[in-house]
Amino acid sequence: MSNQEPTSPVVLRPRATGVTLHSWLYDEIRTAILQGRLTPGLKLPSRKALARQYRISVTTVVEVSEKLMAHGYLEAKAGTGTYVRRAVAAAPSEDRAPTAPAGPRPKGLSERGRLLASQPLPDLPGNHPVATFRLDRPALDSLSIETWNRIAGERRRGERGLELLAHGEPLGFPPLRRALADHVRRTRGIRCDAGQVVVTSGTQHSLDLVARLLLDPGDQIWVEDPGYTPVTSILRSQGAEVVAVPVDARGIDCAAGRRRCPLARLAYVTPGCQFPLGVAMSHERRRNLLQWATEAGAWVFEDDHDSLLPADRRPQTLHSLDRAGSVIYSNSFNRMLFPSLRLGFLILPPAFIEPAAAALSITQRYQPTAEQAALADFIVQGHFDQHMRRMRELYGDRRQTLIETGRAELGDLMTFSDSAAGRQVVGWLATGLDEAEVCRRAAARQIDAVALASLTLKRSLPPALVFGIGAADGRAIRTAIRRLGRVLRVLAWQTKGARPMQEKVPAPSTDGSWVQTRYPSEQRPRPQPQISGTPAGSSPLAPALSPRYR
Repeated sequence: MSNQEPTSPVVLRPRATGVTLHSWLYDEIRTAILQGRLTPGLKLPSRKALARQYRISVTTVVEVSEKLMAHGYLEAKAGTGTYVRRAVAAAPSEDRAPTAPAGPRPKGLSERGRLLASQPLPDLPGNHPVATFRLDRPALDSLSIETWNRIAGERRRGERGLELLAHGEPLGFPPLRRALADHVRRTRGIRCDAGQVVVTSGTQHSLDLVARLLLDPGDQIWVEDPGYTPVTSILRSQGAEVVAVPVDARGIDCAAGRRRCPLARLAYVTPGCQFPLGVAMSHERRRNLLQWATEAGAWVFEDDHDSLLPADRRPQTLHSLDRAGSVIYSNSFNRMLFPSLRLGFLILPPAFIEPAAAALSITQRYQPTAEQAALADFIVQGHFDQHMRRMRELYGDRRQTLIETGRAELGDLMTFSDSAAGRQVVGWLATGLDEAEVCRRAAARQIDAVALASLTLKRSLPPALVFGIGAADGRAIRTAIRRLGRVLRVLAWQTKGARPMQEKVPAPSTDGSWVQTRYPSEQRPRPQPQISGTPAGSSPLAPALSPRYR
């Protein structure tokens, strides 16, 4: 069948208020097929043409097409296009003219329930202590647990302790809100009053609250690619459409975001320490992002995780640069102290405080107060500042141990990023090594590094692993890297196509260019030649960008 075969137009009814783009497109095409407006064997317009016709993203069209094919309504023919299936399954009762009064609706999930059920967060490995490089585990052994227990015990004794057993407040424990307002002023240059601080259970809770307050089904959201995967689950569960925007050595590429979706409703970013690449957003990119938000009438959700860790630099927050009131600031103590604490916070514009209080009074009613009271004292008495100073030194040492040991043990098979921020390090594999197979074999040896591909949305990046540096001390890091070296050497020998580092595998540089690196012996200045047609000085991830980002 020729590719020039005429296509059948798809005429869809307008989308009703509150219906997601995904549900609307699926239901309309399905109904048109079942009602005979799209007859069996007809060829549909291309996915790009359908996206242009109804001003929706190609991603949405692709997802709906695949779902319709899985349910037996459409079929794809290689090299020709998509067709209405010739033997369509019988129409369900709600699509046929009823011959009897309709009965009760079958029991099942609501549309919102289906969205939630379809976006589970990625499974995390167990808490077994021997695994190394976990991304979700801080240095728990470094917390002054005696100090924390003493403060928590003092709070629970006497009449003050009885007060903590009563109902809390929806926005959080007032002394903690005051402590947090002072904390961000001192450490992050953010001017706000305690009334703008909202205590949550962490970043995911904060983003969920913001999505409930600010987003409608079908709204488009910029999300970093690669990035923090739970974000996409939260946003999609709210019916939002996630728009993947590439990240390079200067942070999120605002120009690419404008090309893909100039009128997005919100952008989720990690400007102080991008996850997982560890880069900080440049000042120019920060200004560009804020300018776009002002022009588009959009919001920026600033996740400032790990912002206090770099010992030599702490970039200014977007919130402190914002003059239009577009930035919502978020942070969490679950990563800075310990995960089971379940405390984070938001800084909202004053106009959103009452709506947030109303929303929280419905969704959780009252917050537990005892842990909030302990955290307030921990901050006010200066223990949190001391803890973060220890963490900066500890994580710096562990990062250096990982990189030095990696260069010595894996020099011809992996090169490490030189970012000094965050609690993770990216190791770029030699060309030809399959990162999924490396992860599988490493996991069998209690090495739980994460494949970079699992943290991407649309991009195709060079193979790499992401190592967490919080859960293991120097001895455990050295032992794990030696094990990983044996895994890589065996796999390289079996693959036989893997090119070692002497053939110069590209690695990202913080100046925004690709560099060519040899480890460990070569000490000459690193050249910056053209790679795959990309000029020196361009984005470090540009060679891996698919055409949609160029």
